[in-house]
Amino acid sequence: MPENEVTRTLIVPLEMEEERCDRFLAEELPEYSRSYLQKLIADGRVLMGGKPVKSSRKMKTDEELTVIIPAPEELSVEPEDIPLDILYEDADVLIVNKPKGMVVHPAPGNMTGTLVNAVLAHCREDLSGINGVLRPGIVHRIDKNTTGALIVCKNDNAHRSIAAQLRVHSSNRVYRGIVHGAITEDNFTIEGNIGRDPKERKRMAVVRTGGKPAVTHVKVLERLNGYTYCEFRLETGRTHQIRVHMASKGHPLLGDDLYGPRKCPFPLEGQTLHALMIGFVHPSSGEYMEFSAPLPEYFSKLLDKLRK
Repeated sequence: MPENEVTRTLIVPLEMEEERCDRFLAEELPEYSRSYLQKLIADGRVLMGGKPVKSSRKMKTDEELTVIIPAPEELSVEPEDIPLDILYEDADVLIVNKPKGMVVHPAPGNMTGTLVNAVLAHCREDLSGINGVLRPGIVHRIDKNTTGALIVCKNDNAHRSIAAQLRVHSSNRVYRGIVHGAITEDNFTIEGNIGRDPKERKRMAVVRTGGKPAVTHVKVLERLNGYTYCEFRLETGRTHQIRVHMASKGHPLLGDDLYGPRKCPFPLEGQTLHALMIGFVHPSSGEYMEFSAPLPEYFSKLLDKLRK
């Protein structure tokens, strides 16, 4: 085996019977992105009985998969001296307050100006390499136009610990947002599997079959003349979860032109959504920690305008 390659052996449990191979791997190896795992499959690095398997193969209970994970590639993403709003930092984790308009990690056609570029300059070589060359240290993400608290992992042990907490939903994540319409309930929970919208691949949707389970707890904070200021507590962390769940109830986020009205009555850059707080068990000390990011200025000013 080449130096620094890692081999993982996985046994398919009963509850994953008939699940696609790539989805099974995503559940069993949450520290890796699904796209990264799909690439491992495509490269012939996921084996059953010594033979490569396909992403679409349906799993059977007690089958054994061998996953060969290559050594991290040399980074091709350049560090950039972009200021970071740091909420907390130690040898294991970095908690940042991500600004509006910043993409978390690079992608083809968008290789600069991301949070990863900024973090590379700040942390230098102290980042986990688990998610490959484009996502060093990234264990979860928030959308480009969502602001707020986000964890960056500075080593692989921290990455595995935080990823496991996200997987079993033991971490705490609280968001604030403004939605269209007057919500009558004070507290309610939205449950509905989220998957790709079959009619529009750029969107996610609440789907009847397939998708991944998603649970969002909603608390009304204030009713504001045709809009509602809400707090959202996540049990799961699916792509666009809050945006999709609220749109499914007829209350899309203000400024969200993907899931709500294309025209916004206010000069906003995307959805009015903020990751207010994140809480987790520290990977080294074992102590529970919480960090809060203050509402951005645009959000506070908009609230004041709506109150008048």
